[in-house]
Parts: sequence; C-alpha cells; structure tokens
Amino acid sequence: MAIHVVRLGTPRLSGEGVRLGTVRRPPRGVRKADYAALDYYDVWLPELAPPADIVSWALSEPWTDKRWATFARRYRAHMSTPAARHLIELLARMSKQTNLSVGCYCEDESRCHRSVLRELLVDAGAEVV
Repeated sequence: MAIHVVRLGTPRLSGEGVRLGTVRRPPRGVRKADYAALDYYDVWLPELAPPADIVSWALSEPWTDKRWATFARRYRAHMSTPAARHLIELLARMSKQTNLSVGCYCEDESRCHRSVLRELLVDAGAEVV
C-alpha cells in the first residue's frame, strides 16, 4: 500500500487507487463528469494546494533556485496549519492500508508543490512511491 505522486491528466498507474487533485482549480474546459474518466482526479482536495497568492507570486517570474526555495518555504508554512497537518496525517495513515495518489497539473515535479507535498507525506510516515 502506498501513495503515488502523479501529474494529473496522465494515464493512471496500475493499482494507483483513488486519485486526489491537490490543485486550486479544476481542469479548464473539462466537464466535471469527465474529471475521473480523463485521468484528472476522483476527488478534489484543494486544501492541499498552495493558496492563490503564493501561486500568483510564484508564476509572476521565471523559476530560479532562490525563488523555488521561497515558494517551498511559503507552501510549507501554509501546510503547517492544523487543518492541513490533519489531512497529511490522514493520508499518511491511509497509505498503510490502501493505495491512493495525489497530484497536480505541473509538468515538472521538481518545480511543483507536489514535490514538497511528497516530502511532507514522507515526514508524516506515509508510504510513498
């Protein structure tokens, strides 16, 4: 059992389990009824996405290592709220008993909040692949 960290909209992995969309907004131009069928997500969980102000700031200029470090720090601070910590702990515990996946639309995971989310899940004791 484990959590897979995926890019939303890509073909599902065998045994991936329920796919959670950890994004602020649903996919553009896709009917809600088609989200799962088109491999976006089964359940939308925007509470694990970075807040709009952090995303706007992050996308306002090209990525640099310094800019990425600032983004990651701000996202981690956002994820330190009690509600976010509870969700992380829930997913970590669920990963011991079932397969599930979390994801975002970004092409490059190394410059996406899902890379930080992966670390937060591992730190909480989740089984992550």
